Amino acid sequence: MQANRLPGTFVQIAFATANTRPGQLSTMTRALKEYLKPALILLSLCVSQAWGLSQVQGSDNVARADDNTSGVTRVQQFLFEQLVDSGIAPDNIGINVFPPAVSLDSCQQAEPFLPRDDTRLMGRVSVGLRCDTDGNRVRYLQAELHVYGERVIAARDINPGEMIQADMLATERVDLSRLPAQTLTDIDAAIGQQARRPLRQGQSLSEQVLSAPQLVQRGQLVSIEALGQGFRIRRQGEALDNGAQGDTVRVRTQNREIVEAQVAGPGVLTVTF
Repeated sequence: MQANRLPGTFVQIAFATANTRPGQLSTMTRALKEYLKPALILLSLCVSQAWGLSQVQGSDNVARADDNTSGVTRVQQFLFEQLVDSGIAPDNIGINVFPPAVSLDSCQQAEPFLPRDDTRLMGRVSVGLRCDTDGNRVRYLQAELHVYGERVIAARDINPGEMIQADMLATERVDLSRLPAQTLTDIDAAIGQQARRPLRQGQSLSEQVLSAPQLVQRGQLVSIEALGQGFRIRRQGEALDNGAQGDTVRVRTQNREIVEAQVAGPGVLTVTF
């Protein structure tokens, strides 16, 4: 009922105020304050409750953010140690851990681990967090690992079949995590190899574009060295297979016997007894 009378009361007070002499104005003002006092108290209580609720919610959000930050920091440190232990220099490491979709506030004393032992520590990886000392509860976070280093590139155009020499190569610094696993990062691994296909200047070298040079050709007359305890015998034979350094090929000897021997050099095979 008072709510229905409130607008009318305001009109009455306003009308009376407009037609009141200056001496009566203070009396009218005190009456208005007394009339509005309950409403002002109620409004003050509502504002206080809303402010308190927002403060509690804000504290909860800060606590969750702190828990998430702690979990992310643990994962970053864990991945950094894994990479350093694998032989990667600290200056060549970049780690970006993505914040979890859910809060880690219930994951106390988190212990990071790799879900798979054969995890390749490059690119996108998944990291587990064992919660509490019993380790029964597990959370998972995603991370992006960047490993910087040198890749081998062609310093000039290289034709198929050319033997790779040091002056044909150069290196450039890149994010290795974005390259195929077969990309060559060591110049020495390419020197002495043979180009399988045309390579253009600036092109990255990989295991697929190189092959070991053929030191023995099928049908070639080769020298066979038989090695044993206290003796060495050398005979001639015909290679029945192509072979690179270290390959095992078949050889037909002068008495038509077929044996297997290992390629030891250009036109040279060895048999060990």
